[in-house]
Amino acid sequence: MNINPVESTIELTKLSPPQILFGTEVDDQSTEQAVGLQVERDHLLEAIARRIHQSVELESILHQTTKELRQFLNCDRVLIYRFQADGSGVIITESTVTASNPLLGKNITDPCLSRKHREHYGRGCIQVVEDIYAAGLHSCYIDFLASLQVRANLVVSIFKEQDIWGLLIAQHCHQPRQWQQTETDLLKQLATQIGIGVQQAELRQQIQDLKAKLELQKQKQSNQLQQVRFEALVRRMTEQIRDSLDQTQVLQTVTQELAELLNLDRCQIELYSSCQTLVTITYGYSRKLPLCQGLTREIADHLEIYQPLLQKQPLQFLEIVPGWEPKLLVMSQTVCPIFDTQGILGNIWLTRATQEAFDQLEIELVQQIANECAIAIRQAEFSEQTQAQVKELEKGDRLKNQFLRTLSQELRTPITSISLAVQTLESVLTPEEISNIEIVPQLLQILHNECGRENKLINDLLTLTYLEAEPEPPTLIAIDLQSWLHPIVESFRDLTNCQRQKLNLRVDQALPPLETDITDFERIVTELLNHACKYTPAGESIRVSAHLTGNAVELNITNSGIELTSNELSRIFEPFYHLDKHDPWKHSGTGLELALVQKMVRHLGGSIYVKSAIGQTTFTVKFPL
Repeated sequence: MNINPVESTIELTKLSPPQILFGTEVDDQSTEQAVGLQVERDHLLEAIARRIHQSVELESILHQTTKELRQFLNCDRVLIYRFQADGSGVIITESTVTASNPLLGKNITDPCLSRKHREHYGRGCIQVVEDIYAAGLHSCYIDFLASLQVRANLVVSIFKEQDIWGLLIAQHCHQPRQWQQTETDLLKQLATQIGIGVQQAELRQQIQDLKAKLELQKQKQSNQLQQVRFEALVRRMTEQIRDSLDQTQVLQTVTQELAELLNLDRCQIELYSSCQTLVTITYGYSRKLPLCQGLTREIADHLEIYQPLLQKQPLQFLEIVPGWEPKLLVMSQTVCPIFDTQGILGNIWLTRATQEAFDQLEIELVQQIANECAIAIRQAEFSEQTQAQVKELEKGDRLKNQFLRTLSQELRTPITSISLAVQTLESVLTPEEISNIEIVPQLLQILHNECGRENKLINDLLTLTYLEAEPEPPTLIAIDLQSWLHPIVESFRDLTNCQRQKLNLRVDQALPPLETDITDFERIVTELLNHACKYTPAGESIRVSAHLTGNAVELNITNSGIELTSNELSRIFEPFYHLDKHDPWKHSGTGLELALVQKMVRHLGGSIYVKSAIGQTTFTVKFPL
């Protein structure tokens, strides 16, 4: 409170002259009164010093000081005014008998004087005003003090170390007051003690702030360490889910690691029934509390717990249960739902035998773990469904293969009979009888061709079903492609010349021997050459090449004059699929040739693919060395 009783040119310290009695005998009663006041003043100073020494809170020290000082001075008001950085100040403590105009908490700025008066206070000047109307003050300042109900004023400075901190002010409100030197000395001593208290309070606050900062840093480091451990657990779970389809192993491991990481007394995972009317504790790990594994509960009997969980909201509560001793046991429970976009699956229960609640970081971790558990459960369900579908498909394949074998065997008998009948018919008919009927030779040739075609179809069907039904490993023999390929390709020379097609062969000289099954490999090359001859127009070329690519032998059979669509390329290895519109020679076939080629290549451990662009089509077969 910037209360300056005079302008800057006026002497601010006004002391009552000491009363010196020469040759006068002091009255015993006055002496006793003076001694009593001195003792009371000493007690006041001692009490304040004791509070400061006992580290009493500053607010309590200031409040008690102003109260006791007002009572000791028997004045109307005692204030402590603290300076602000902007030059103003605020009343932080007040003890008054004037209830009509309390000043506590008010921010008061001197309207008449500049901030030079703060520098004046900073030099330790003591301001004494016995009567504002008789002290020669400026009129605006008299009005200011009168507005605060101040008639007499005594002000001393409070220092914190070397800096001015505030003012200790004693006031009379309704009448003048002649301030005694002893009263001034008392305020000075109290101001010194208050300065010590302020400095000590600030040091104590700095220590508390430092402790809080260290504790916060320690907690932050602890949280960071815990976060690292949490992330490691989530990472381990993710890796385990990726590497294992065993739901039991994953979820049982989760309960154990969560219990150890979060210092739980028990961790359990419960799963809902398909209709979500029942819930069963399926997995659990406990260090102190009994496990409830296998326990099934009706949802309807525990709606207060399961209603928020079914709405995918975590739940935390305290539960009181009978302990092992004849007393009650308080347990802190946290439940996090396990769910995904498809619905709710179960819950993770965390239990500690304590009243301490789980913090937000722990709950967030368990929610992450719950998400991983949902993935593990769904993955296990999908795996079970997939395995069931695979078993159904395998069963269907077995039935199909069995049907094809049976059908092939059933067809072989009539075809064999028809072939024998044709041969018998040819043997009993004389050449003269055959020549008399012109159509007989043609009919016999048709019967021979169709019997051969049907016999090939039956053999292809049997071979295809054999290759699909886990055949025996092939018999591998090392062959030299340079010498082995040439006679097979040359066997098609007459056919390509007849169809006016160009046939070329190129094999790298440095090609290493290839270990393969000779019979199957010859069938592969023969079928691919048959296919090329069948779909190559006149005047176009067929090229066969073999070379080394990385660690594999690559065989390419390319024919020009034909380009397949993406749909044809995707279906070309399907059984009974024909490229009829590209067949200029109208050759018949079983429709199983390329399907057999693909199966045989894979049976030999190789790979085959086809590409078609820029007016040519290439079949590429690769066998690793």
